[in-house]
Formats: sequence, C-alpha cells, structure tokens
Amino acid sequence: MNGLSSQIQEAVWVLKKGGLVAYPTDTVYGLGASMQSGQAVERIFAVKSRPRHMALPLLVASVAQIENLTDRISPSAKCMIDAFLPGALTLVMRASNRVPAYLTTREGTIALRIPGHPVPVALIEGIGTAIVGTSANLSGNPSPVTAEEVRSQLGDQVDFIIDGGGCGGKESTIVDVTGESFTVLRVGAVSRDQIERVCGGVKA
Repeated sequence: MNGLSSQIQEAVWVLKKGGLVAYPTDTVYGLGASMQSGQAVERIFAVKSRPRHMALPLLVASVAQIENLTDRISPSAKCMIDAFLPGALTLVMRASNRVPAYLTTREGTIALRIPGHPVPVALIEGIGTAIVGTSANLSGNPSPVTAEEVRSQLGDQVDFIIDGGGCGGKESTIVDVTGESFTVLRVGAVSRDQIERVCGGVKA
C-alpha cells in the first residue's frame, strides 16, 4: 500500500480531472467526485446503479462551506452543527443557488456533512470544493468498511481507491432541518436520543 499522503495527492489529482475516488471516512467508505463536475456526478449514479431521483450527499470541510451551500441555518441546525460536527450526522438543508441543480432534490434541498476523518477533509481542501459523500457500494448492497470491499463491489469502475484501513462501519444519521421542527430521517451512528437531549428544545 502506498503511503497515505501520496494516495491523497493522487486522489486530489484524479478529482480535479473529473474522476471518481473511493476513500475512508469516519463511517463507511465513500465514493466521491468534485461537486463542480456534473459528468463525474452522473458517473456515480451509473456506477452505483442509484436511482437518479435520489440526490447525492456532499461532504464539506468547514462550517463556512455549509454556510456557502445553504440558504439558511436554522437554530436547530446550528445546534446540531455545534454539537455533532465534524462527525456522523448529515443535515438536509435548503440548497443555495451556488449548488448545481444536478445535486439538489426536486424540493431544492441538499444533504451536508463535515466528516470526522482526515482523509476526506484533505481531499476537500485539496480540490477547494465539496465532494460527493455517498457510500462506495452498489445501491442496496452493504456499505463497505474496507478498500477491499469497495473493490469487490465496484471493481475498476472507480478511478482510484484510497486504502486507509477499516472504517467505523456505522453510517451517518440523517436529519431534515428544513422545516419548523427537525425530523430524523435515518438513525445511524448518532442516536435519536443524543439529538433530542442536546437540541430537542431548540426551535427551528
């Protein structure tokens, strides 16, 4: 296995060229592309056999990037950002006009997360923009927690796979913070009780 820093350098080059990279995160292995490359984003849908109406989440490296990609951060969203990010919590928010249409849902939302893992953060900082943060699996199959599991599912359809060892194995919790109150859409590494305990009394 190449050194991790040299793998990250190569992956940054691939992403800048519009390629696809699989990488370890604090949850599972992700399949990434630059958010600015519409062609690469479309390839992710094809590689994963993912239904086109299921919008892809984005990983960002900072709260400033979240502020840039969304129209509004509600008090409950701010509470969750402060309490759980970086970490395994994905927030569904209203997308700003800086988010390409091919990344938003029909309702104009986008799912954002700051990962608690140095590799995706280095990739985001390396290319200067958010990256797609979907799991590196075929839709409906188990999410991979090792580079070898990525290879077994996606094979040579990915341009580069960073082998960063094993991942935590539990996917992120997804919370919709677009409405008057927040809604937990998927329970993952962060429990509903944790969210309710910290942010349950915060008005959206």
